[in-house]
Amino acid sequence: MTHTHPTPTARRVLVSGASIAGPTLAYWLDRYGFEVTVVEKAAAVRGGGYPIDIRGTARAVVDRMGLLSRLSEAHVDTRRITFVDAAGETVGALQPEQMTGGEAGLDLEVRRGDLADALYTPLRDRVEFLFDDSIATLDDDGEAVHVVFDSGTYRTFDLVIGADGLHSNTRRLVFGPEEPFHRYLGHVFAGFTLPNEFGLSHEAAVWNEPGRAAAVYSYEPTDPVHGFLTFLRDTPPFEAFRDPRAQRDLVTSYFPEQAWHVPRLLKAMQEADDLFFDIVSQIHMPTWSHGRVALAGDAAHATSFISGQGSSVALVGAYILAGELATHADHTEAFAAYERRLRPFAERNQALATGGGTVVTPTTREALDARNALIRDPQAARAVQRAAERRETHSALVLPDYAGAE
Repeated sequence: MTHTHPTPTARRVLVSGASIAGPTLAYWLDRYGFEVTVVEKAAAVRGGGYPIDIRGTARAVVDRMGLLSRLSEAHVDTRRITFVDAAGETVGALQPEQMTGGEAGLDLEVRRGDLADALYTPLRDRVEFLFDDSIATLDDDGEAVHVVFDSGTYRTFDLVIGADGLHSNTRRLVFGPEEPFHRYLGHVFAGFTLPNEFGLSHEAAVWNEPGRAAAVYSYEPTDPVHGFLTFLRDTPPFEAFRDPRAQRDLVTSYFPEQAWHVPRLLKAMQEADDLFFDIVSQIHMPTWSHGRVALAGDAAHATSFISGQGSSVALVGAYILAGELATHADHTEAFAAYERRLRPFAERNQALATGGGTVVTPTTREALDARNALIRDPQAARAVQRAAERRETHSALVLPDYAGAE
Protein backbone atom coordinates (compact mmCIF):
# COMPACT_ATOMS: atom_id res chain seq x y z
CA MET A 1 0.00 0.00 0.00
CA THR A 2 1.33 3.46 -0.86
CA HIS A 3 2.25 5.66 2.09
CA THR A 4 1.13 9.29 1.94
CA HIS A 5 2.73 10.62 5.11
CA PRO A 6 4.07 14.01 6.05
CA THR A 7 7.49 14.95 4.80
CA PRO A 8 10.39 13.29 6.66
CA THR A 9 11.11 16.50 8.56
CA ALA A 10 8.10 15.80 10.78
CA ARG A 11 8.56 12.09 11.31
CA ARG A 12 10.42 11.75 14.63
CA VAL A 13 7.91 11.97 17.47
CA LEU A 14 8.47 11.77 21.22
CA VAL A 15 5.41 10.72 23.24
CA SER A 16 5.56 11.35 26.98
CA GLY A 17 3.45 8.87 28.95
CA ALA A 18 2.76 5.15 28.57
CA SER A 19 -0.67 4.81 30.15
CA ILE A 20 -3.54 4.95 27.64
CA ALA A 21 -3.36 7.95 25.30
CA GLY A 22 0.41 7.56 24.84
CA PRO A 23 0.53 3.94 23.64
CA THR A 24 -2.59 4.44 21.51
CA LEU A 25 -0.97 7.41 19.82
CA ALA A 26 2.29 5.49 19.41
CA TYR A 27 0.45 2.55 17.82
CA TRP A 28 -1.19 4.69 15.14
CA LEU A 29 1.86 6.88 14.48
CA ASP A 30 3.99 3.75 14.02
CA ARG A 31 1.35 2.31 11.70
CA TYR A 32 1.50 5.50 9.63
CA GLY A 33 5.28 5.29 9.33
CA PHE A 34 6.49 7.72 11.98
CA GLU A 35 9.57 7.07 14.11
CA VAL A 36 8.17 6.96 17.65
CA THR A 37 9.84 7.11 21.05
CA VAL A 38 7.78 6.79 24.26
CA VAL A 39 9.20 8.01 27.57
CA GLU A 40 7.57 6.89 30.83
CA LYS A 41 8.62 7.88 34.33
CA ALA A 42 7.55 4.52 35.80
CA ALA A 43 9.89 1.56 35.55
CA ALA A 44 7.39 -0.44 33.48
CA VAL A 45 3.84 -0.35 32.17
CA ARG A 46 1.70 -0.15 35.26
CA GLY A 47 -0.43 -3.17 36.07
CA GLY A 48 -3.43 -3.62 38.34
CA GLY A 49 -5.71 -0.74 38.97
CA TYR A 50 -9.42 -0.13 39.22
CA PRO A 51 -11.73 -0.92 36.32
CA ILE A 52 -12.23 1.54 33.49
CA ASP A 53 -14.84 1.64 30.76
CA ILE A 54 -14.44 1.64 27.00
CA ARG A 55 -17.69 2.64 25.37
CA GLY A 56 -19.23 4.50 22.48
CA THR A 57 -16.77 5.85 19.92
CA ALA A 58 -13.80 4.48 21.89
CA ARG A 59 -14.95 0.92 21.25
CA ALA A 60 -14.44 1.53 17.54
CA VAL A 61 -10.85 2.63 18.22
CA VAL A 62 -9.86 -0.59 20.00
CA ASP A 63 -11.71 -2.55 17.32
CA ARG A 64 -9.60 -0.88 14.60
CA MET A 65 -6.51 -1.75 16.66
CA GLY A 66 -7.46 -5.43 16.67
CA LEU A 67 -7.86 -5.47 20.46
CA LEU A 68 -11.57 -6.16 20.76
CA SER A 69 -11.23 -9.89 21.32
CA ARG A 70 -8.49 -9.55 23.93
CA LEU A 71 -10.30 -6.82 25.83
CA SER A 72 -13.58 -8.74 25.67
CA GLU A 73 -11.83 -11.64 27.39
CA ALA A 74 -10.57 -9.22 30.06
CA HIS A 75 -14.08 -7.77 30.63
CA VAL A 76 -14.78 -7.83 34.38
CA ASP A 77 -18.55 -7.87 33.99
CA THR A 78 -19.87 -5.83 36.89
CA ARG A 79 -23.46 -6.95 37.36
CA ARG A 80 -24.88 -4.70 40.02
CA ILE A 81 -24.17 -1.79 42.31
CA THR A 82 -25.86 -1.94 45.71
CA PHE A 83 -26.46 1.20 47.75
CA VAL A 84 -26.70 1.26 51.53
CA ASP A 85 -27.76 4.06 53.88
CA ALA A 86 -25.89 5.61 56.78
CA ALA A 87 -26.94 2.77 59.09
CA GLY A 88 -25.71 0.16 56.64
CA GLU A 89 -29.18 -0.94 55.55
CA THR A 90 -29.68 -1.80 51.88
CA VAL A 91 -31.52 0.85 49.87
CA GLY A 92 -31.56 -1.02 46.57
CA ALA A 93 -29.42 -1.88 43.57
CA LEU A 94 -28.93 -0.73 40.00
CA GLN A 95 -27.31 -2.32 37.00
CA PRO A 96 -24.19 -0.34 36.02
CA GLU A 97 -25.72 0.60 32.66
CA GLN A 98 -28.55 2.43 34.43
CA MET A 99 -25.97 4.79 35.90
CA THR A 100 -23.33 5.05 33.20
CA GLY A 101 -25.39 5.01 30.06
CA GLY A 102 -23.38 2.05 28.87
CA GLU A 103 -24.77 -0.71 26.72
CA ALA A 104 -24.77 -4.21 28.20
CA GLY A 105 -23.03 -6.68 25.94
CA LEU A 106 -21.25 -3.92 24.00
CA ASP A 107 -19.34 -1.77 26.48
CA LEU A 108 -16.07 -3.07 27.87
CA GLU A 109 -15.04 -2.77 31.50
CA VAL A 110 -11.45 -3.83 32.11
CA ARG A 111 -8.79 -3.42 34.74
CA ARG A 112 -6.65 -0.42 33.92
CA GLY A 113 -3.57 -2.64 33.85
CA ASP A 114 -5.17 -5.04 31.37
CA LEU A 115 -5.86 -2.17 28.97
CA ALA A 116 -2.35 -0.75 29.41
CA ASP A 117 -0.81 -4.16 28.71
CA ALA A 118 -3.03 -4.75 25.68
CA LEU A 119 -1.91 -1.41 24.23
CA TYR A 120 1.77 -1.99 25.02
CA THR A 121 2.17 -5.58 23.82
CA PRO A 122 1.93 -4.94 20.04
CA LEU A 123 4.31 -1.98 20.39
CA ARG A 124 7.15 -3.28 22.51
CA ASP A 125 9.16 -4.64 19.57
CA ARG A 126 8.26 -1.82 17.17
CA VAL A 127 8.55 1.40 19.20
CA GLU A 128 11.38 2.67 21.40
CA PHE A 129 10.36 2.84 25.08
CA LEU A 130 12.41 4.78 27.63
CA PHE A 131 11.18 3.63 31.04
CA ASP A 132 12.20 5.12 34.37
CA ASP A 133 12.88 8.46 32.70
CA SER A 134 11.12 11.77 32.06
CA ILE A 135 11.54 15.01 30.16
CA ALA A 136 13.68 17.51 32.10
CA THR A 137 13.78 20.35 29.56
CA LEU A 138 12.26 21.14 26.16
CA ASP A 139 13.63 23.63 23.66
CA ASP A 140 11.38 24.18 20.63
CA ASP A 141 13.44 26.28 18.21
CA GLY A 142 10.78 26.21 15.48
CA GLU A 143 12.66 23.65 13.40
CA ALA A 144 12.83 20.82 15.96
CA VAL A 145 12.40 20.13 19.68
CA HIS A 146 15.58 19.54 21.67
CA VAL A 147 14.93 17.41 24.74
CA VAL A 148 17.06 16.69 27.78
CA PHE A 149 15.82 13.78 29.86
CA ASP A 150 16.17 13.33 33.62
CA SER A 151 18.72 10.60 32.85
CA GLY A 152 20.92 13.22 31.20
CA THR A 153 20.32 11.95 27.66
CA TYR A 154 19.96 14.62 24.95
CA ARG A 155 17.79 13.94 21.89
CA THR A 156 16.16 15.91 19.08
CA PHE A 157 12.64 15.26 17.78
CA ASP A 158 10.38 16.84 15.18
CA LEU A 159 7.35 16.77 17.49
CA VAL A 160 6.65 16.13 21.17
CA ILE A 161 3.27 14.95 22.45
CA GLY A 162 2.46 15.15 26.15
CA ALA A 163 0.22 12.23 27.07
CA ASP A 164 1.35 12.26 30.68
CA GLY A 165 -1.88 12.70 32.58
CA LEU A 166 -3.79 15.16 34.70
CA HIS A 167 -0.65 16.57 36.31
CA SER A 168 1.28 16.63 33.02
CA ASN A 169 4.97 17.45 33.18
CA THR A 170 4.99 18.27 29.46
CA ARG A 171 2.15 20.75 29.91
CA ARG A 172 4.01 22.43 32.77
CA LEU A 173 7.20 22.77 30.72
CA VAL A 174 5.45 24.27 27.68
CA PHE A 175 2.30 25.98 28.94
CA GLY A 176 3.29 26.84 32.51
CA PRO A 177 1.87 25.89 35.92
CA GLU A 178 -1.21 23.69 36.15
CA GLU A 179 -3.34 26.08 38.20
CA PRO A 180 -4.85 28.17 35.35
CA PHE A 181 -6.03 25.02 33.58
CA HIS A 182 -7.11 23.03 36.61
CA ARG A 183 -10.78 22.95 37.59
CA TYR A 184 -11.42 21.39 41.00
CA LEU A 185 -14.80 19.65 41.17
CA GLY A 186 -15.03 19.61 44.96
CA HIS A 187 -14.31 15.95 45.70
CA VAL A 188 -11.31 14.32 47.36
CA PHE A 189 -10.81 10.57 47.11
CA ALA A 190 -8.62 7.75 48.34
CA GLY A 191 -8.39 4.38 46.62
CA PHE A 192 -6.64 1.20 47.80
CA THR A 193 -6.99 -2.58 47.75
CA LEU A 194 -7.89 -4.97 50.54
CA PRO A 195 -8.85 -8.66 50.92
CA ASN A 196 -12.35 -9.60 49.80
CA GLU A 197 -13.90 -10.25 53.19
CA PHE A 198 -17.29 -9.04 52.04
CA GLY A 199 -18.55 -11.92 49.91
CA LEU A 200 -18.75 -9.75 46.83
CA SER A 201 -18.41 -10.98 43.25
CA HIS A 202 -18.62 -8.83 40.07
CA GLU A 203 -20.35 -6.07 42.00
CA ALA A 204 -19.91 -2.92 44.01
CA ALA A 205 -21.48 -1.69 47.23
CA VAL A 206 -21.72 1.99 48.16
CA TRP A 207 -22.45 3.57 51.56
CA ASN A 208 -23.56 7.20 51.64
CA GLU A 209 -24.02 10.22 53.77
CA PRO A 210 -24.50 13.61 52.05
CA GLY A 211 -21.30 14.55 50.27
CA ARG A 212 -19.51 11.37 51.35
CA ALA A 213 -19.26 7.83 50.06
CA ALA A 214 -17.47 4.63 51.05
CA ALA A 215 -17.39 1.85 48.48
CA VAL A 216 -16.00 -1.58 47.78
CA TYR A 217 -15.67 -2.91 44.25
CA SER A 218 -15.05 -6.57 43.44
CA TYR A 219 -13.98 -8.62 40.42
CA GLU A 220 -13.64 -12.35 41.03
CA PRO A 221 -14.48 -13.56 44.56
CA THR A 222 -10.85 -14.59 45.12
CA ASP A 223 -9.35 -11.28 43.98
CA PRO A 224 -8.69 -8.35 46.30
CA VAL A 225 -11.38 -5.67 46.24
CA HIS A 226 -10.88 -1.99 45.60
CA GLY A 227 -11.86 0.30 48.43
CA PHE A 228 -12.81 3.92 47.84
CA LEU A 229 -13.45 6.77 50.25
CA THR A 230 -14.55 10.09 48.80
CA PHE A 231 -15.87 13.32 50.28
CA LEU A 232 -16.70 16.92 49.42
CA ARG A 233 -14.25 19.63 50.48
CA ASP A 234 -14.47 23.30 49.58
CA THR A 235 -10.76 23.67 48.86
CA PRO A 236 -8.23 21.15 47.55
CA PRO A 237 -6.03 19.69 50.33
CA PHE A 238 -2.78 20.75 48.71
CA GLU A 239 -1.00 20.47 52.04
CA ALA A 240 -1.57 16.70 52.05
CA PHE A 241 -0.34 15.86 48.56
CA ARG A 242 3.26 15.17 49.53
CA ASP A 243 2.49 13.63 52.93
CA PRO A 244 0.89 10.14 52.96
CA ARG A 245 0.30 10.35 56.72
CA ALA A 246 -1.56 13.63 56.31
CA GLN A 247 -3.64 12.03 53.53
CA ARG A 248 -4.67 9.13 55.74
CA ASP A 249 -5.46 11.42 58.67
CA LEU A 250 -7.52 13.76 56.50
CA VAL A 251 -9.63 10.97 55.02
CA THR A 252 -10.14 9.37 58.44
CA SER A 253 -11.39 12.67 59.89
CA TYR A 254 -14.24 12.70 57.37
CA PHE A 255 -15.52 9.22 58.29
CA PRO A 256 -16.19 9.00 62.06
CA GLU A 257 -19.06 6.53 61.62
CA GLN A 258 -18.90 3.01 63.07
CA ALA A 259 -21.44 1.79 60.52
CA TRP A 260 -21.32 -0.72 57.66
CA HIS A 261 -17.75 -1.48 56.48
CA VAL A 262 -16.50 2.06 57.12
CA PRO A 263 -14.17 1.12 60.02
CA ARG A 264 -12.75 -1.81 58.02
CA LEU A 265 -12.11 0.44 55.04
CA LEU A 266 -10.36 3.04 57.18
CA LYS A 267 -8.14 0.36 58.72
CA ALA A 268 -7.28 -0.98 55.27
CA MET A 269 -6.48 2.51 54.02
CA GLN A 270 -4.13 3.08 56.97
CA GLU A 271 -2.28 -0.14 56.15
CA ALA A 272 -2.38 0.02 52.34
CA ASP A 273 0.86 0.11 50.40
CA ASP A 274 -0.99 1.11 47.22
CA LEU A 275 -2.91 4.16 48.45
CA PHE A 276 -3.92 6.49 45.62
CA PHE A 277 -4.97 9.91 46.91
CA ASP A 278 -6.09 12.75 44.67
CA ILE A 279 -8.75 15.32 44.01
CA VAL A 280 -11.50 15.07 41.41
CA SER A 281 -10.74 17.66 38.79
CA GLN A 282 -10.63 18.48 35.12
CA ILE A 283 -8.25 20.23 32.74
CA HIS A 284 -9.61 23.03 30.54
CA MET A 285 -7.20 24.68 28.11
CA PRO A 286 -7.77 27.32 25.41
CA THR A 287 -5.48 25.38 23.07
CA TRP A 288 -3.83 21.95 23.17
CA SER A 289 -0.72 22.80 21.16
CA HIS A 290 2.13 25.28 21.07
CA GLY A 291 4.66 25.19 18.27
CA ARG A 292 5.86 21.62 17.82
CA VAL A 293 4.37 20.37 21.10
CA ALA A 294 0.82 19.12 21.60
CA LEU A 295 -1.11 17.47 24.43
CA ALA A 296 -3.33 14.38 24.40
CA GLY A 297 -5.53 12.53 26.87
CA ASP A 298 -5.92 13.85 30.42
CA ALA A 299 -3.02 16.27 29.90
CA ALA A 300 -5.21 18.18 27.44
CA HIS A 301 -8.78 17.54 28.56
CA ALA A 302 -9.11 15.43 31.72
CA THR A 303 -12.79 14.68 32.19
CA SER A 304 -12.48 13.29 35.78
CA PHE A 305 -13.53 9.82 36.85
CA ILE A 306 -16.99 11.15 37.71
CA SER A 307 -17.63 11.39 33.97
CA GLY A 308 -16.61 7.76 33.47
CA GLN A 309 -15.15 8.80 30.13
CA GLY A 310 -11.53 9.74 30.68
CA SER A 311 -10.06 6.62 29.10
CA SER A 312 -12.56 6.57 26.25
CA VAL A 313 -11.90 10.18 25.29
CA ALA A 314 -8.15 9.53 25.56
CA LEU A 315 -8.43 6.59 23.13
CA VAL A 316 -10.47 8.63 20.65
CA GLY A 317 -8.23 11.69 20.90
CA ALA A 318 -5.03 9.71 20.36
CA TYR A 319 -6.51 8.05 17.27
CA ILE A 320 -7.55 11.42 15.83
CA LEU A 321 -4.26 13.17 16.61
CA ALA A 322 -2.27 10.42 14.86
CA GLY A 323 -4.61 10.43 11.89
CA GLU A 324 -4.41 14.19 11.44
CA LEU A 325 -0.61 14.12 11.67
CA ALA A 326 -0.56 11.39 9.03
CA THR A 327 -2.78 13.31 6.62
CA HIS A 328 -1.31 16.82 6.98
CA ALA A 329 2.18 17.70 5.81
CA ASP A 330 2.28 20.63 8.21
CA HIS A 331 2.08 19.85 11.93
CA THR A 332 0.36 23.15 12.76
CA GLU A 333 -2.48 22.26 10.39
CA ALA A 334 -2.63 18.76 11.88
CA PHE A 335 -2.81 20.08 15.45
CA ALA A 336 -5.57 22.53 14.46
CA ALA A 337 -7.58 19.80 12.72
CA TYR A 338 -7.16 17.50 15.75
CA GLU A 339 -8.53 20.16 18.03
CA ARG A 340 -11.44 21.05 15.74
CA ARG A 341 -12.54 17.43 15.59
CA LEU A 342 -12.02 16.45 19.21
CA ARG A 343 -12.73 19.51 21.33
CA PRO A 344 -16.57 19.41 21.05
CA PHE A 345 -16.54 15.71 21.96
CA ALA A 346 -14.13 16.22 24.86
CA GLU A 347 -16.10 19.15 26.26
CA ARG A 348 -19.40 17.32 25.97
CA ASN A 349 -17.93 14.42 27.94
CA GLN A 350 -16.45 16.78 30.51
CA ALA A 351 -19.96 18.13 31.06
CA LEU A 352 -21.08 14.70 32.23
CA ALA A 353 -19.18 15.36 35.46
CA THR A 354 -20.51 18.86 36.03
CA GLY A 355 -24.19 18.42 35.32
CA GLY A 356 -25.29 18.60 38.95
CA GLY A 357 -24.47 15.91 41.48
CA THR A 358 -23.79 12.26 40.97
CA VAL A 359 -25.60 9.04 41.74
CA VAL A 360 -22.65 7.83 43.79
CA THR A 361 -22.06 10.99 45.85
CA PRO A 362 -25.19 13.14 46.29
CA THR A 363 -24.08 16.38 47.87
CA THR A 364 -27.08 17.25 50.06
CA ARG A 365 -29.61 15.40 52.22
CA GLU A 366 -32.34 16.26 49.73
CA ALA A 367 -30.32 14.94 46.82
CA LEU A 368 -29.48 11.76 48.73
CA ASP A 369 -33.13 11.16 49.62
CA ALA A 370 -34.12 11.72 45.99
CA ARG A 371 -31.41 9.33 44.81
CA ASN A 372 -32.58 6.66 47.26
CA ALA A 373 -36.19 7.09 46.17
CA LEU A 374 -35.09 6.65 42.58
CA ILE A 375 -33.22 3.44 43.40
CA ARG A 376 -36.23 2.03 45.24
CA ASP A 377 -38.32 2.53 42.09
CA PRO A 378 -38.26 -0.87 40.35
CA GLN A 379 -38.16 0.73 36.93
CA ALA A 380 -35.67 3.45 37.93
CA ALA A 381 -37.16 5.37 35.01
CA ARG A 382 -35.43 8.65 35.64
CA ALA A 383 -32.05 6.95 35.96
CA VAL A 384 -32.56 5.20 32.67
CA GLN A 385 -33.57 8.46 31.01
CA ARG A 386 -30.41 10.18 32.23
CA ALA A 387 -28.37 7.16 31.15
CA ALA A 388 -29.76 7.45 27.62
CA GLU A 389 -28.54 11.04 27.48
CA ARG A 390 -25.09 9.90 28.58
CA ARG A 391 -25.09 7.19 25.92
CA GLU A 392 -25.60 9.81 23.21
CA THR A 393 -22.60 11.71 24.55
CA HIS A 394 -20.40 8.59 24.55
CA SER A 395 -20.99 8.21 20.78
CA ALA A 396 -21.28 11.87 19.84
CA LEU A 397 -18.24 11.72 17.54
CA VAL A 398 -18.19 9.57 14.41
CA LEU A 399 -14.69 8.15 14.10
CA PRO A 400 -12.92 9.46 10.97
CA ASP A 401 -11.37 7.00 8.56
CA TYR A 402 -7.68 7.73 7.92
CA ALA A 403 -7.16 4.60 5.80
CA GLY A 404 -5.60 6.68 3.03
CA ALA A 405 -2.70 7.47 5.35
CA GLU A 406 -1.55 3.85 5.50
